[in-house]
Amino acid sequence: MYRIGVDVGGTFTDFTVTNATTGENRYFKLSSTPADPSVAIVEGIKQVLDTFDIAPSDVSYIGHGTTVATNMIIERRGVPTALITTKGFRDVLAIGRQTRPALYDVSITKPAPLVDRFRRLEVNERLNARGEILKGLDETELETVLDELAETGIKALSVCFLHSYRNAAHEEATARIIAEKLPGVYVSLSSKVLPEFREYERTSTTVLNAYVGPKMADYFDRLEEKLRELGIPVAPMTIHSNGGLLSIDTAKRLPVTTCLSGPAAGVIGSAVVGAAAGIDKIVTYDVGGTSTDVSLIVDGRPKFTSSRDVAGYPVKLPMVDIHVIGAGGGSIAQVDDAGALKVGPRSAGALPGPIAYQRGGEEPTLTDANICLNRLNPVALLDGRMPVDRAAALAAIEEKIARPLAISGEEAAYGILQVAIANMSRAIRAVTTEQGHEIAEITLFAFGGAGPLHAAEVAREAGIRRILVPQEPGTMCARGALLLDISLDFVRMQLAEATTEGWEQACNAMGEMLKEGNEWLDNEKVDPALREFHLAIDAHYAGQTHDIRVPLNGVESDGLSKFLADFADLHRSGYGYDIPDQAVVIVGCRLQAVGRVPKAITPTYTGGESVISAKTAEREIYYGPQEGWRLTPIYRRALLPVGEGVAGPAIIDEMSSTTVVLAGQIAMIDAFGNIIITN
Repeated sequence: MYRIGVDVGGTFTDFTVTNATTGENRYFKLSSTPADPSVAIVEGIKQVLDTFDIAPSDVSYIGHGTTVATNMIIERRGVPTALITTKGFRDVLAIGRQTRPALYDVSITKPAPLVDRFRRLEVNERLNARGEILKGLDETELETVLDELAETGIKALSVCFLHSYRNAAHEEATARIIAEKLPGVYVSLSSKVLPEFREYERTSTTVLNAYVGPKMADYFDRLEEKLRELGIPVAPMTIHSNGGLLSIDTAKRLPVTTCLSGPAAGVIGSAVVGAAAGIDKIVTYDVGGTSTDVSLIVDGRPKFTSSRDVAGYPVKLPMVDIHVIGAGGGSIAQVDDAGALKVGPRSAGALPGPIAYQRGGEEPTLTDANICLNRLNPVALLDGRMPVDRAAALAAIEEKIARPLAISGEEAAYGILQVAIANMSRAIRAVTTEQGHEIAEITLFAFGGAGPLHAAEVAREAGIRRILVPQEPGTMCARGALLLDISLDFVRMQLAEATTEGWEQACNAMGEMLKEGNEWLDNEKVDPALREFHLAIDAHYAGQTHDIRVPLNGVESDGLSKFLADFADLHRSGYGYDIPDQAVVIVGCRLQAVGRVPKAITPTYTGGESVISAKTAEREIYYGPQEGWRLTPIYRRALLPVGEGVAGPAIIDEMSSTTVVLAGQIAMIDAFGNIIITN
């Protein structure tokens, strides 16, 4: 049987196929289809089945990461959406928080709310902070509000009542009435999407879920139907932002959880591959067509966050902590009005793409610069399946970059590369040295189509001594889809002091969540023997507003004293002190329900016979004004033997990516098939 991982990127859609019996991996990629990403997925799977002679009935699993929801939010292509909320809270979305992304930059403006004010309506209902009903839901008024909204042509409706995280009765009653009066309208309840306090973030997340819901459901339906038509007997699984897998049904209900779908798979996969290779302190460096995504892994565990912005809109859900900048292979280079060279954040994407791709692109990109410098194959990419036009790329760089700056074409192309390298290095420092980590102890895990291409220079710029490049790094996020567990997060707000009574309430809440998690795993058809449950409590000292997450080994009725001691230890390690006499507040209880999937990685890679036989060609490559053009050997990665060093300068080619090894560096293949580069 075969397992297929898919990652939909802005430029390419990537595939990794694993033989479940032998553990052998095979890789494939083709251009994305932004208008309907399911087209590239299905066409790619067709070609994968044909290329590797796999019968559709032999496919036992398909997992895929997608940026469909993220792109929909960025481009504001969601459906007309409404918001029903408690009387007096209509403008929560517009008011937001008083924080500013840049305190002294008066030019920065907040994005307009995704729900226009005439579609944000109120009803008379009110709960207190304990979830007790102060004013019952006025159903007659609600029906009038629904009639008014129906006339505006809404396709989705979000419901966010004050304190519904403590008592969902009013939201659930509203959902029943909506189903009767507005059948077919997508409904998103805050008590189902994000049952937590902090009104602005809860409303924003719930609205985002509704905004993308209908189109995401259509996308999932199309994908599922097309795969069924291919004869594939299993429904695809979807990656969500915390690095786990969801069924299609769950993803339809909670599409906002897929906002960092693909990048999360890359980070989790990197942690698994790195741990197998004995490397547990990693900064992931994923460079695709539109962005560079970096994330820190310490002790083999990725870093997570419970909140981030997507296109300026808060999403308060557990997710892998990924720092994203607009620097990818398709990033557009330009000379600004002040005569400075800039690269990104605008991207040529898949269409029209870089000029060298011959699809109508007219603005020079980072990929065009690498082709002009001969770092990328100047004739064709993807093992010859994608011809490129170096002359057209060089002509554009000379016209739009070199002439305005009064430099040569090769200097302009190298300048584009150096600006991008500087931007990428700053992103890496933001998650390493700026967070107190010693950069020299960290390994740069380079993947994505353009990660290995720039990793050597980024490592030198940032002060990193070791680089790991996995097999077919351009498909690492797709490979990551094969290394993920099924998982979903649950939360119960408590907002109670950590006394004997408060601890009893927390234990009861965690017991309820464990039951709910088991029911969800039942629906996901996970064998009980493969289930895990990770419990934690968010807490803070009375008077604080920032929370600390305290992991728990289980629900222990006599565990209060240990919890308080663990909280104090974590507070000291994070802030340098604790407050022994201060009351501790239990903010909320959390559970991650996990269904484990097989992900064995064995050191059985053999590679080729010798470094000499792996050399396939030589070409002149430009290394900057000091070194100039140098005749450089080109090696085929699959032909390199395990354990023999390749001295730089060298180029290592494979289907999905190109790895540059600079002078003074040594590259070696390990027993897991990774390239390890050291200075």
